Amino acid sequence: MDCQMPTMDGYTATAELRRLEDGEPATPIIAMTASVYAEDRKRCLAAGMDDFIAKPFDPDELAATVARWTDRRRAPG
Repeated sequence: MDCQMPTMDGYTATAELRRLEDGEPATPIIAMTASVYAEDRKRCLAAGMDDFIAKPFDPDELAATVARWTDRRRAPG
């Protein structure tokens, strides 16, 4: 989820996705943002995102993070 999309930012989009899930299994949402401070990560997680990757990102880190959240047997929690 790009946190700084035009029209609807990633925080708003995440909130809407979570609202639409209405208690069903959560869709994994990984934040992608150039904001790399601890408070930025906390804001993403508080918005309902599951993980956080800073831009520019390393392709291997992206692949590992996506794999972690798309392989339900390994997903945290």
